Amino acid sequence: MCRSIKTLRKIDQPVTEAEIEAAALQFVRKVSGYRAPSQANRAAFDRAVAEVAAATRELLDGLVVGKQTGQVSKDLSGLPCSQTPPQSSPPSLPL
Repeated sequence: MCRSIKTLRKIDQPVTEAEIEAAALQFVRKVSGYRAPSQANRAAFDRAVAEVAAATRELLDGLVVGKQTGQVSKDLSGLPCSQTPPQSSPPSLPL
């Protein structure tokens, strides 16, 4: 399921409302474990989708794209959830 969530931030075109909603739905499905919630859980599920979509909109609206920050990172949507790209260790801070 996580492979369905794709990178939404694109330099050359704005993200659509449908893309935000689809990503929010996929995220809530993954976290909750429900593809389609029961009637008892429907209100909480729908509220979570709306809140994730709102947080996504706020994040995308607040990002600053400049010369140094404008590079979009590699799209990892094709990787399995358990597979992450190698990361370098953060620098040690003096004590």
